[in-house]
Amino acid sequence: MTERKVNFNLLLRYFRLFLKDRFNLDEDRAAEQETIEEIKKGVVFRGANLWILIFAILVASVGLNVNSTAVIIGAMLISPLMGPIMGVGLGIGINDFQLIVKALRNLGIAVAMSVLTSAFYFWISPLDDAQSELLARTSPTLWDVLIALFGGLAGIVAGSRKEKSNAIPGVAIATALMPPLCTAGFGLATGQWNYFFGAFYLFFINSVFISFSTYLIVRLLKYRKKEFVDEVRERRVRFYIYTFALLTCLPSSYTAYNVVMKSFFEQNANIFISRELQFDNCQIINRQYTFDGKTKGIEVTFFGEPVTPEQIQKAKDKLDQYHLPGVDLVIRQGYIAPEENPLPSLEQLNNQMRVGIIEDLYKKNEEILKGKDDKIQFLEAEILRLRSREMPIAELAQEVKVINNNVQELAIAPTVVSSVMDSLTYDTVYLAYVKFNRSARRQERSQVEDWLKIRTKKDKIKLVVD
Repeated sequence: MTERKVNFNLLLRYFRLFLKDRFNLDEDRAAEQETIEEIKKGVVFRGANLWILIFAILVASVGLNVNSTAVIIGAMLISPLMGPIMGVGLGIGINDFQLIVKALRNLGIAVAMSVLTSAFYFWISPLDDAQSELLARTSPTLWDVLIALFGGLAGIVAGSRKEKSNAIPGVAIATALMPPLCTAGFGLATGQWNYFFGAFYLFFINSVFISFSTYLIVRLLKYRKKEFVDEVRERRVRFYIYTFALLTCLPSSYTAYNVVMKSFFEQNANIFISRELQFDNCQIINRQYTFDGKTKGIEVTFFGEPVTPEQIQKAKDKLDQYHLPGVDLVIRQGYIAPEENPLPSLEQLNNQMRVGIIEDLYKKNEEILKGKDDKIQFLEAEILRLRSREMPIAELAQEVKVINNNVQELAIAPTVVSSVMDSLTYDTVYLAYVKFNRSARRQERSQVEDWLKIRTKKDKIKLVVD
């Protein structure tokens, strides 16, 4: 028994050494001062740094405007927004109040320039519809919090190495700092304040958790805190830092809690709908959730045969089983009232859905339809042109008998003649095929040819006699 215990302790010791060796952050670690100076260098927005930010914002705005994910990713790669955010976390971690103030001031400049630049672009842009990439930057979720936290951890760990990797540009892409600011600019330019505040909300969460991640790694690496000769000044600076950190963490913790609760609520609501609101001959065509802390609601719209009040009440009674206490469940159906015949209303809703689908298809394929219209117009013009070249052969056949009753058959059509000597020379002539009952004299041929020129108003007519 004792031997087994010794072996287990030895195994546990080896396992701890293995983990310590594998997860050792001191290996390939850059000098502490070098990392601090590198982060401080990225804090300031002046000159080229500011111009790069403006150009990156314009590129991201174009990408959001045309719904191009590749363009947005490219813009995030050249964005320098990570610098001041990591600078705030570093300042808190090493008790450098001046660095915190400097980083916040430059972050404020960067945010203001980003929003104003994006707003200016969307103000002059002819495309003012919110695309899916814009809509995705207005409602933060639990996953945005986790991405900002883990992305920030990856960024500061990579920044503290001797050999710099591509982790920091990757963090800029993953945490998506720039698109929310562009979306806020879109909301400002179009007067849609829900876009503006929702996007700013997402940017705030990302920034706070990236700063928090920087602070955690700085303390884990045991960077030396700034020391003061004057103890009173040191206590005052620490008080300012801790107060700032607390004021920053409290709202971010509250917003993160709300984001988590909202995500859980929507997840439970989806499970509830998929299990309890599935009926025969009835289909869910829309679902909406309301979650603002105090008010929680689920609104579901059905299309098809009416759901009975008993079925709705049975579903409401099961809300608590899905961790949805106090949720207001609203069911909307495509009929006027239970006692009335639902058929006319269902037909009306059906027609409305068809019209909506047709309108949506038309908007999405407007360019294709326009191209087809152009082709139709071209073909119609071509048909008219070809018809104008057609000969009234039936009328000509009747009239030629009056001119010369020796004519048995008549045909006339346009053709293109190419010169044998010069292949680039082309000419359009009308070939008239004439078959006589008996051998025609030259005078008869000339008579028919002259008549055809006058009758058809075509000067270039060649007579072919059978």
